[in-house]
Amino acid sequence: MKLVTYRFENTQRVGVLTQDETAILPLDYSDMNTLIETASPADLRSAASAAERAGVQVPLAEVELLAPIPRPRQDILCLGMNYKDHADEAAQYNAEAFTKEKPVAVYFSKRVSQAVAPEGDIERHADLVERLDYEVELGVILGKAARNVKAEEAGDYIFGYTVLNDVSARDVQTSHKQWYFGKSLDGFTPMGPCIVTADEIAFPPALDISSTVNGEPRQHSNTRLFLTSIPALLEELTAGMTLLPGTIIATGTPAGVGMGFDPPKFLQSGDVVECTIQGIGTIRNTVR
Repeated sequence: MKLVTYRFENTQRVGVLTQDETAILPLDYSDMNTLIETASPADLRSAASAAERAGVQVPLAEVELLAPIPRPRQDILCLGMNYKDHADEAAQYNAEAFTKEKPVAVYFSKRVSQAVAPEGDIERHADLVERLDYEVELGVILGKAARNVKAEEAGDYIFGYTVLNDVSARDVQTSHKQWYFGKSLDGFTPMGPCIVTADEIAFPPALDISSTVNGEPRQHSNTRLFLTSIPALLEELTAGMTLLPGTIIATGTPAGVGMGFDPPKFLQSGDVVECTIQGIGTIRNTVR
């Protein structure tokens, strides 16, 4: 199933895309976080089937599609440099800021007060940021509380997947010891266009992932090339902390970000960034 959050008749709702993706079958949950916490896959299938039989659907063309989780309950957990080719280009751009001292996972978090809609705007922050960059990433969403998860059990904890753009202010990011500020400015987390439930994608996911800027191909890879796999990261993180239902994990970006070019290709006002992941969809965001 492809689950969405949308606004229709001035009301925010959640639903399931029809098979042809031209309409939405409304679901009776207050928001996506509540759905993730309380609904089983069987519940969702039953509710979608009931809405379809009743002929209750809303044309997609008549709604405003929002980020599937507009207000995450916690910071997004992120993996840095989780593709070798991106680690290489990052170190070439700024060795002091990006060189990994040990072959271990790099974790950080990203504050999101309001996730950007699939066709919403990326805030330019021209008064603060000169080097604005993009990063297409697979977002992994947990479906239940996770603590002391073994790698072989990791798939049981996944609710679904979405597309993320981990927008980054490179000058802010590299001027601080931590990356938190440069990753967390308002309008820096486009997400969507949906959540694809875990039963639709073989685990662990091996999906083509790509981005373009103004139609120019920039990134292209596959999630099978993660340096730290989803099972490995869940086992490591949950050994010492509890991850709650609805937790979003951004799994890293491949090579081809703006700072990786010579000279760099940072984003400017009016640029359109498209991020695509196989089987999930595309988000298309304009820098304002």
